[in-house]
Amino acid sequence: MLQQVDRVEGLQRVNDFVVKFANVNGSGSASANALFAKAVLRMGIPATPRNIFPSNIQGLPTWYEVRVSEKGYLGARGGGVDLMVQMNPQTWDQDIADIAPGGYLFYDNTKVLPPSKFRRDIVVIGVPLTEMTNAAYKSTRERQLFKNIVGLGALSMLLDMDPAAVEQLLAEQFKGRDKLIAANVQALHMGRDWVTANLEAPIGLRLKRADAVGDRIFVEGNSAAALGAVYGGATVCAWYPITPSSSLAEAFTRWCQRFRVDKETGTNKFAIVQAEDELASIGMVIGAAWNGARAFTATSGPGISLMQEFIGLAYFAEIPAVIFDVQRAGPSTGMPTRTQQTDILSCAYASHGDTKHVLLFPEDPYECFEFGALAFDLADRLQTPIFVMLELEVGMNERLCRPFQWDDSRKLDRGKVMTAEELQAGKKFGRYLDVDGDGIPYRTLPGTHPTKGAFFTRGTSKDAMARYSEEGHDYQENMERLLKKHHTARTLVPPAVIRTAPEGAKYGAIYYGTTSPAMFEADEILADQGITLDLCRVRGFPFGDEVRDFITAHDHVFVVEQNRDGQLRSLLVNELEIDPKRLVKVVHYDGTPITARFIADAIARRLQSTPLPSLREVVS
Repeated sequence: MLQQVDRVEGLQRVNDFVVKFANVNGSGSASANALFAKAVLRMGIPATPRNIFPSNIQGLPTWYEVRVSEKGYLGARGGGVDLMVQMNPQTWDQDIADIAPGGYLFYDNTKVLPPSKFRRDIVVIGVPLTEMTNAAYKSTRERQLFKNIVGLGALSMLLDMDPAAVEQLLAEQFKGRDKLIAANVQALHMGRDWVTANLEAPIGLRLKRADAVGDRIFVEGNSAAALGAVYGGATVCAWYPITPSSSLAEAFTRWCQRFRVDKETGTNKFAIVQAEDELASIGMVIGAAWNGARAFTATSGPGISLMQEFIGLAYFAEIPAVIFDVQRAGPSTGMPTRTQQTDILSCAYASHGDTKHVLLFPEDPYECFEFGALAFDLADRLQTPIFVMLELEVGMNERLCRPFQWDDSRKLDRGKVMTAEELQAGKKFGRYLDVDGDGIPYRTLPGTHPTKGAFFTRGTSKDAMARYSEEGHDYQENMERLLKKHHTARTLVPPAVIRTAPEGAKYGAIYYGTTSPAMFEADEILADQGITLDLCRVRGFPFGDEVRDFITAHDHVFVVEQNRDGQLRSLLVNELEIDPKRLVKVVHYDGTPITARFIADAIARRLQSTPLPSLREVVS
């Protein structure tokens, strides 16, 4: 029943609110929750769902949060939840505390709870879901699964959601299984009918059809990256299961079965190996790439730690490889199902000795696809490992993004690979000769020529002809050439995206990856407070000149990150030789996605509490 203690006025919002589902992991709630988010999208309203789940199979609490925003804000909003759908007694107290004043609580009131379990400043909506499903279904499994759909039906009535949107999704999900479609539609309307008969509906939070989604698509970043790998020419994947990257390798398998099977013979034109551990997987990738295949692995922070020595081999022997690092909270096991930007430094300088690697930072599934393909061209051109730095937030959650685009005339760029004809014609070949002055040597692939172009691949020091050498000058020349190659990479990685305020700004903000939507919204919040920022989204490392120019053009630059230590800030200081005083750290690292409110509050508080010194004071 509808309870309003002290007759609290409920929030009144249309197409602009946050719904959070509190469930038990393994209860079958995930499908119903996803149906809700997709139904909102089908009504033309942008929605951003995120799955907050434990690192176990079944039994622990899980949440599913959906931000509904017709204005198109895709980042986590922060602040209290407007509607809590509470289906887990384990987390009752914390979920009740999470509701904003005037917000709504939807729960299964089959079991009567004392008034002390509720807050006096929220609207309480009780629906006897267990009682209804116990009466309608015989088996325990049916009761549990259909309770989620009955609850969705009740919720759809309360929010004025068009039932046709849900029914269409059910028809698509269970296509060809008419009885199952009918059973789910019946359960949906069971919930709607009960609300019609017993409650006032709709409530203050309402959904109204809009046209704000356009042609955007809704896809997980891991799936997008895997498709990008297919378009980028990858034929070999060696991986070891680890959250949150496993679904990337699994998606690559599905895409290959669709696009990498010979139509005439049915022969697979790909090789996917689930290795015995992370060391074996990166070793297989390096071996396949040395032999001419485009190969990759997908892992997370702990896997990166284990792969360090092989990564150093690929760097020093100059073998292409692509590593998709879907970042999670560390160190050690950390929080396997929580998001962070925690591997920036460990990837930028992976392995012992002097190393510098190329990193790509996608902000959304579109760039996961784009960079997933680009990484293989970069790996071949630079003959080095390339890290695509996803985060759990984009990797394992579905997001709205632009439709993927691909130019069918685009050719794979294999870089400096010497051909049999060139070798036969007498062109000089030295595996580590810097012929063009850009630090990138020419290579040959095994079997290119019967007598020419062979070399010994080694992880030890060598001269320009790939001969073993412990001469100091050979080692030093090789290391300097590798550094030159890294400098060349600055011109090849995606440039930073810079947005300048119309009136100019004294302060700037640098950010990357999934911080992007929250940063855009925070910029608007700060503008309303009279604080103007120029924005710079870094998309790759090594940094281009535009990043240095952005920093030097501002008195101070806030560096917004999702880790404790400000890892990108450290990279900016180290690589661009920036005075650390110019870069102000804004960090968020509790494992939840950074929010616009957090960013705006942190920057406003920093500017208001302790005025930053002027540029003259900093450089003097």
